[in-house]
Amino acid sequence: MKLQQLLTEARSCRICEPNLPHGCRPLIQGSAQSRIVVIGQAPGAAAHESGVPWDDRSGERLRSWLGVSDDEFYDPKLIALLPMGFCYPGTGTSGDLRPRSECAPEWHGRLLSGLKSVSLTVVTGKYAFDRYLGDEYDTLTESVGAYADLLPERIALPHPSPRNNIWLRKHPWFEREVLVALRARVRALLRAARD
Repeated sequence: MKLQQLLTEARSCRICEPNLPHGCRPLIQGSAQSRIVVIGQAPGAAAHESGVPWDDRSGERLRSWLGVSDDEFYDPKLIALLPMGFCYPGTGTSGDLRPRSECAPEWHGRLLSGLKSVSLTVVTGKYAFDRYLGDEYDTLTESVGAYADLLPERIALPHPSPRNNIWLRKHPWFEREVLVALRARVRALLRAARD
């Protein structure tokens, strides 16, 4: 099955609709030309409302970390966006609920296999870490610190939520080292995509 057809099917998915207090609105992006895939958590309330992935302060910070403009970030020929849960899960007592567990097993393998031009996978946050790097590293922080070993094909990031400001203050090396390496890799890939 072609990737665009698969994306259309994934955007129509209703597998967890009975468990979503705000209904289904799968937010994913990609194309066979995507050079980078960002695997995140799940859309937040603002993204659910607008229908635009990462349309909130976390998204602003993520774009800053990657060193990309809004136009670059939302160009599926450059960047694919594949959350662990495709729809907004709703809010619990301490913030958004965890991503629904149905999406990644149902869709990720097929979608990732269709992203044939991807050269960098950005694993963002604990839920993506658990699925994609948890067998290799004990903690998300350890995997973030292992950026030199993971690059050029992969990199782990904490979730860019403002709720992680304490983590960022405790780990000044993240901005000083990890983001410098990340931005250099992203720039190289986006340059190559335009050549």
